[in-house]
Amino acid sequence: MKIAMIGQKGVPATHGGVERHVEELGARLVDLGHEVVVFTRPEYSDPSMTEYRGMRLVSVPTVASKHLDAIVHSLFCTLRTWSGGYDIVHYHAMGPCLVAPLARLRGRTVVATIHGQDWRRGKWGRLASAILRLSEWMALRIPHATVSVSESLADNYRATGYQSVFYIPNGVSIDAGDDASVLDDLGVRPSEYALFAGRLVPEKGCHYLLDAWRALPDAPMLVIAGDSSASDTYVARLKEASGDNVRFAGYVYGARLAALFRHCTLFVLPSDLEGLPIVLLEALAYGAPVLASDIPPNVEVLGRNGEYFAAGDTAALTASLARCLLDSVGMKQRSVPLRDAAIREYDWDIVARETITLYQRTAMAKR
Repeated sequence: MKIAMIGQKGVPATHGGVERHVEELGARLVDLGHEVVVFTRPEYSDPSMTEYRGMRLVSVPTVASKHLDAIVHSLFCTLRTWSGGYDIVHYHAMGPCLVAPLARLRGRTVVATIHGQDWRRGKWGRLASAILRLSEWMALRIPHATVSVSESLADNYRATGYQSVFYIPNGVSIDAGDDASVLDDLGVRPSEYALFAGRLVPEKGCHYLLDAWRALPDAPMLVIAGDSSASDTYVARLKEASGDNVRFAGYVYGARLAALFRHCTLFVLPSDLEGLPIVLLEALAYGAPVLASDIPPNVEVLGRNGEYFAAGDTAALTASLARCLLDSVGMKQRSVPLRDAAIREYDWDIVARETITLYQRTAMAKR
C-alpha cells in the first residue's frame, strides 16, 4: 500500500508525541513492505532530507503562524495526494481533519488518529478552541476509520455513538545509549535529581510541579527537559518561578535523554491533559520511578500499581513528592514490574501490524 502521513510537523522526531508516533509507525510500515510518504514542515525537518528510515519525506511550505501553520500545511499536503496513487491518507491530530473531505472527494481511503482532545489545550483562545471542536467532530465523522491512542477516550467516543473509533495505542522504544555527560552539563548527580520531560505548555502542568518543589523542605535538584511550543510567555513565567535547585535543560534527545531517564530518582508527569503520553511510556521503559497526575490516560498506563496525585492539586502533589522521594528505594523496586508491563504492552511492532490490518479492512469495506 502507498500511505500518506499528514498532520505531523516532520521526522526525524525531536519534540512532540505525534512526530514520534509517525516516525516509529511509519518506519515499521516500511519494514512490512509498504510505501510511506511523510509530509514535513520546513521549520521542523530539513527540507533537503528526502528519506529517513525507509520513509520518503516531502517538505511542503506553510504559513509561519501559530493558528494557521497546521491547517494550511495539511491543505497543501492533501492536494498533493490527489495525484500519486495513494491508497491511504492518514491524518494525525484533530486540526488537520478539517481538510479530510478533500481526500475523500478524490476517492482516497481516509484514516485519522486522535492523539488527544486538542481543543482543551490551554494555549488556544475561544475561537481556536471552537474550530478544534469542529475538527474533532470531523475527525469522528469524515474518515472511513478513526483511531484513538487512548483506550479510555475511544470508549468515551463509542459510548456517545461513534462506533467506528478503534483503539490502537502508542508504543515505546528506548535508546541503547547512555550519554551521562548531560548530568555533568546540568550539574546534577545520578539518583539525586527528579525529572520532568515534555513540551512546556500549560496542560503539561509544569507550573504545578515548580510550585510544589518550592514547598518541599530540602528538595533535591529538579531537571526540566523541554522548551516552548508556541508558549514563550508561559516558559518565561516558569523560569521566573524556579529556584536555584531547578535546571532547565531545553529539549534533550537520544542518548542524553536516555541518561536523564535512567539516572533520575523520580520522573514526574503532572499533566492536566494527555492522549496516551509517550514520555510516560519512555520513563517506565527506562526503569524510572514515576509519579503522575490521576488523569485517565496516566491511569490507563500505570494501572492500580501507579503512584498518583489529584490533577491540578498542588498541595496533593507536594505531599506525594515528599512521600516518593523519602521512599526512593521502594519506588525503584516497584518500577520494575511497571517497566516490564510497558515494554510488553506498548510494542510499536504490534501497533504497526494492527494499523496495517485496519488500513486493509477499511479499504476493502470502502469498495
